[in-house]
Amino acid sequence: MGKAARLRAVKKAAELKLDLGCGKNPAEGFTGVDVRDFGQPIKADLADLRWPWKDSTVTEARASHFVEHLTADQRIHFVNELYRVLIPGGKCLVVTPHWASTRAYGDLTHQWPPVSEFWWYYLSKDWRKDNAPHNDAYTCDFEATWGYSLNPALHSRNQEYQSFALQNYKEAASDMVCTLAARK
Repeated sequence: MGKAARLRAVKKAAELKLDLGCGKNPAEGFTGVDVRDFGQPIKADLADLRWPWKDSTVTEARASHFVEHLTADQRIHFVNELYRVLIPGGKCLVVTPHWASTRAYGDLTHQWPPVSEFWWYYLSKDWRKDNAPHNDAYTCDFEATWGYSLNPALHSRNQEYQSFALQNYKEAASDMVCTLAARK
């Protein structure tokens, strides 16, 4: 592929931003994707099938309150496909209920186990090589950084107290907010 063709491919990829599992409210500036027809532009099964986008064609994605609806095997499929379609350095914002919040297990359409902080480690190829070599279902390699949507009662408290609350108190966090960056 010549330099001009590569530049056109990068420009086209830069235009593709997907809201995966968008439901009725796709994020502004993103193309909505869901398995159900909510009037979004793309209807696709992201849980079990190969995604309809070519390798390295998506610049940015988001998945807010979607991943927790997937089974364990479907979650692995999701991150593997996400990695395949993202451009090098492409990012995805993933928001899930915090495992110690009733938001994680109150909705019976959520799958067990709830998403926990430890899952983000498994998305790194090097971490798996060193700590989970038996787990070869993953093909992705992400850098994951995450934080929390805290219970409003904790907003005015200092960071030390907030950290203590996250480790020890149920309902300290409502959601986990993670950014995945594709390492290719």
